[in-house]
Amino acid sequence: MTKLRIGRRPMLALGGGLLAAPALAQARPISLVVPFPPGGSTDVMGRLLGEGMARVLGLPVQVENRPGGATVVGAEYVARAAPDGMTLLVNSGTTLTLNPLLMRNLSYKVDDFAPISLLSILPFAFVLQNRMPKTIPEFVALAKAQPGKLNYGTNGPSSFNNIAAVMVADALGIRMQDVTYRGDAQQLGDFLAGTLDLLVVGGASAIGTHRNGQGRIIGWTGDRRMPFMPEIPTFAETVPEAVAQTYFGLVAPARTPRPMLDRLAQAAGQALQEAGLKDRLLAEGQFAMGTGPGEFASFLAAEAARWAPVLRRMNLQID
Repeated sequence: MTKLRIGRRPMLALGGGLLAAPALAQARPISLVVPFPPGGSTDVMGRLLGEGMARVLGLPVQVENRPGGATVVGAEYVARAAPDGMTLLVNSGTTLTLNPLLMRNLSYKVDDFAPISLLSILPFAFVLQNRMPKTIPEFVALAKAQPGKLNYGTNGPSSFNNIAAVMVADALGIRMQDVTYRGDAQQLGDFLAGTLDLLVVGGASAIGTHRNGQGRIIGWTGDRRMPFMPEIPTFAETVPEAVAQTYFGLVAPARTPRPMLDRLAQAAGQALQEAGLKDRLLAEGQFAMGTGPGEFASFLAAEAARWAPVLRRMNLQID
């Protein structure tokens, strides 16, 4: 069993008390709550992270899917859990950035959580029909020649991919038309049928569509190119402001002791830096990060400040 140390301070066992091998061996599993159904990018992150943290901590870690309400169901469950380090939330940008800015009657607050670690950054890709332009300048020229005509699929006006698409389009000086779907499968079906001009998606959806020759990634909305697709640029190389990406993080209920947060952050960071996990996340279109609680708290504050004016311009609000 791996024992982690934080400086010279004794570490807390996750069930309470001082670290001791027998106590850890008898501890109940850590629950990583994923506020989405199985199979999506957040679920992939949770399961890969859980495997890595279990190896580092020498404790069982289980993923618990609690989808619903744009991540509200899972987030509320963790916010109400005991602050003992045994119930954690694998959150996306929707949970702690968009929802607090969009929902008037949100059942939780950002302050209901204690940040642990920024896990990864996930940029989006613009996936165009194969018949469409092959470069970003050509795409921008086409969109400007036909303002509002090019369409793309979303999971609703307040979904992260739609907000990211609007932010990038604003930076590029173009207008497109969003079409709302109930899920990614319907979007992809219409794209493959030629009904949609482009997809604005992240992770495996974008990479798989591109590699299967069903569409072409023309650019990423992140601040760096994908190492395994070095020929595909970012929109930020054309317009520096065209950066719009979501993230995944790990949080605990508020009032979780800081030494416990530090220990969990160290375990998450060590798991993320394992070559196998880092490469698997990259294959899913995610850049592994791994920060401490303080850095993640600062990141969350910066994200709220970054997205608030975008949402005001879009006049989005959810009751």
